[in-house]
Amino acid sequence: MKQTKVYRAGLDIGSTTAKIVLLDHNGTLVFSDYQRHHAKIFETAKLFLKDILDQEGDCSLDLKLTGSAALGTSKKMDLPFVQEVIATNVVIKKKHPTVRTALDIGGEDSKIIFLNQEKPPDIRMNGSCAGGTGSFIDQMATLLNITPFQLNDLAESHKTIYPVASRCGVFAKTDVQNMFSRNIPASDIAASIFHAVAV
Repeated sequence: MKQTKVYRAGLDIGSTTAKIVLLDHNGTLVFSDYQRHHAKIFETAKLFLKDILDQEGDCSLDLKLTGSAALGTSKKMDLPFVQEVIATNVVIKKKHPTVRTALDIGGEDSKIIFLNQEKPPDIRMNGSCAGGTGSFIDQMATLLNITPFQLNDLAESHKTIYPVASRCGVFAKTDVQNMFSRNIPASDIAASIFHAVAV
C-alpha cells in the first residue's frame, strides 16, 4: 500500500500578502509561493493548495498559520496559530543563531526584533503611520511607475542619498515628488526611499 507523503507547512497571511512553505521530513524546502491576496484570503489559500496538489500529488499537511490576518482564519478552520514574532524568533534561533536583530517590514507595520538566546525577544513596532512599511514602498514604486522589486534594483546604482521625511508617508510622498521636480536621478530617489524606511 502506497504511503501518503506528510509535509510540514506554514501559511503566513499578512495584511496584503500570503506566503506558504512546505518542508519535507528533513526540513528541506519542497514548495513555496508568495501572492498578494487582495483581501481574498480563502481564495489565495485554495490556489496555494491546488498548486501543492499539482506538484506533490496526494499528500498530507501538518499546517500552521501565522501573520497579522491569520488568527481569525485559524479559528474558523480550527488550525494551529503561531504569533509571527514567535515564529521569526524560533526560525532565527535555529537557522541563524548568531543573528541578534531582525527587521520585519509588513504591509501595514514594521517590527524590529532584538534577539537574545537567554531571554525572550524584545520587540519594537511602528503603528502610527504607513511610513516605513511595505505599503509605503509600494506607493513609492508606483510613483516611479515600477514594481517594488525594480525599485530595489534601481537603488543599487545610486550616487547620492537625499533626505525624505521618514515619520509620515504623506510627507515622504511630498519629498519624493519634490525630487521629481528637481530632476534628481530615479536611482537616487529609490535609494533615498529605502534610506527613509531604514531611518
